[in-house]
Amino acid sequence: MDIKLVEQALRSVQHPVKEIDVVTLGMVEDIKIEEGKVRFKLVFPSPDALSSSIKKSCEEAVRKAFPNEEFKISIMELVRERKIQKRQTVALGQEALAGVRHIVAIASGKGGVGKSTVAVNLAIALAKAGFRVGLSDADVYGPSVPKMTDTEFEHPQVDDSSGKEMIIPIEKYGVKWMSIGYFSKPDQPLIWRGPMASNALKQMILQVQWGELDFLLIDLPPGTGDIHISLVQDIPLSGAIVVSTPQPVALADVEKGINMFRSKSIDKPILGLVENMSWFTPEELPQNRYYIFGKDGCAIMAKKFNVPLLGQIPLIQSIRESGDEGEPIALLDREDGKSFHKLAEKLIAILE
Repeated sequence: MDIKLVEQALRSVQHPVKEIDVVTLGMVEDIKIEEGKVRFKLVFPSPDALSSSIKKSCEEAVRKAFPNEEFKISIMELVRERKIQKRQTVALGQEALAGVRHIVAIASGKGGVGKSTVAVNLAIALAKAGFRVGLSDADVYGPSVPKMTDTEFEHPQVDDSSGKEMIIPIEKYGVKWMSIGYFSKPDQPLIWRGPMASNALKQMILQVQWGELDFLLIDLPPGTGDIHISLVQDIPLSGAIVVSTPQPVALADVEKGINMFRSKSIDKPILGLVENMSWFTPEELPQNRYYIFGKDGCAIMAKKFNVPLLGQIPLIQSIRESGDEGEPIALLDREDGKSFHKLAEKLIAILE
């Protein structure tokens, strides 16, 4: 028996409401094993009517993990209000991020998995939940945010009142948007080599007047190249969300993405996986599910890498149509948009 195995056992215990395990939620502290006793603290951010049930589930999980050993379990319950403070120190060149509480990268191992669809709808879902949100479209080779938000012909203004030119983001749907697409024609390709693309990408994040934000989402280019490494080393990320379809070909690249964020040179947490196009549901047969790209691929991958599965987004025609029309589905109070609001709830539970 060791501490890591105890922690692994506790990851099987989910909060009944938040549907995220107690370790990922930061509720487990100070695990100790001594003199035939397992001790740890179970911390709640506020009084929780489910505390007794969660405590019992934790005890059962630990005992189940070590069926052939005799030991006592001591669990101390604490209520500790978590106060999120602004970053006290800001690295040179990161002044624009001083008022941003959480910076989350939205990544994918390969293109075509719906990463930008997830990023845009997640941003809107967070805004509808009452948070201050911004999204930087860092996919410099294929910026899609202007099209998906019907802001293709917007031109951001520049504020130089502070002595430094800062780009003012476009505001729509309660979200602050920034994209390289605002600075080029829709039919104009961006033919840039790596260093030029990296610099432009950082400019879309570090030279923007974001102001006070609860969440800044960064829609990364697909893949795991030099651009990604350069960016995530220079930006103080809270963590990354990896988007994929359940298809084995896509999942192979997910593994590369997870390993990139977990490498020693980057060392950023994976907040969870999002499985997009999980199943196809025809509008006329809303109860039917057709697993076109395979079933539960991301669920299996999440279990393998011990990260949360934040959501499974179905392949529905209305989601595609709403993005093409510039009115993302998360804006509407409809069944087909609820999966993005559930995704937002899980992200909030992890970071708040």
